[in-house]
Amino acid sequence: MRTGPPDVGDPEAGSTLPFVLVCWLVGALMVFGAIAASDAFLEQQEVQSVCDGAALAAANQVDEGAVYTRGVGTELPLTRAAAEAAVADQLGDAGVVLDSWSAVTDGAEVTVRCSRSVPIAFGWLFLAGEPLERTAVASARAPTA
Repeated sequence: MRTGPPDVGDPEAGSTLPFVLVCWLVGALMVFGAIAASDAFLEQQEVQSVCDGAALAAANQVDEGAVYTRGVGTELPLTRAAAEAAVADQLGDAGVVLDSWSAVTDGAEVTVRCSRSVPIAFGWLFLAGEPLERTAVASARAPTA
């Protein structure tokens, strides 16, 4: 074991610094990536939650005209206009801002699609500063059993 200064001709002398720097760089990128992915996941969960609530509100908005003329069968009759009004009301009451949303119904089930662009942590590194678009789809049916 050598205790003095390295020989001038030693090929191993000083070669650990670049390796250590590369390892630190890779480790930092992994940490930043994990934080960005977690932030994107949480944003997706928030958009999905908002969309789920809007779909439930729309599914509970009955078409009163159809109920009075045909009665209630196994499910509440729904219309697109009533579903859209319920979604708009739900989003307004919750104070949620979405880039876009839509509600469609087949008369018994409502499907709501919600979209929002969000900035994420370290987006400047992974997305070149662009916001990440998060989209969620939720469906709900209001049975009368």
